[in-house]
Amino acid sequence: MNDSFSIDVTLQDSFDEAIEKVTEALKVEGFGVLTRIDVNNVLKAKIDVDFRPYTILGVCNPVLAHKALTARSDVGLMLPCNVTVETAAEGECLVRFIDPDKMMSFGVLGDNADLVKIGGEAAERIGRAAASLG
Repeated sequence: MNDSFSIDVTLQDSFDEAIEKVTEALKVEGFGVLTRIDVNNVLKAKIDVDFRPYTILGVCNPVLAHKALTARSDVGLMLPCNVTVETAAEGECLVRFIDPDKMMSFGVLGDNADLVKIGGEAAERIGRAAASLG
């Protein structure tokens, strides 16, 4: 059994290049970036801690989000889909995409056939975006 709830990709790119590549790969699959949280900047500003470059991208495919919210409105708590980009080593970044298939099968959400189907479609799209990165 696979306990992972993410699809992970390691890129041999600078941090900014990795974010640009991830954003473009997601765009091809119909996802846009709604939010960007630069965790390292937030930690520095709020608690004066230095942290490696680490960004959380909140991404959304509007068609799939609409279908999911129509099927069950409280699923909005699981949206948008998060993608993290972090520096792993010099010239290397780790990208983690949430697995929407796992997300939409969580707890009682898995009892809703529509959500399971939507999660599967979103997972296919995100999986293709991840695979296109290398």
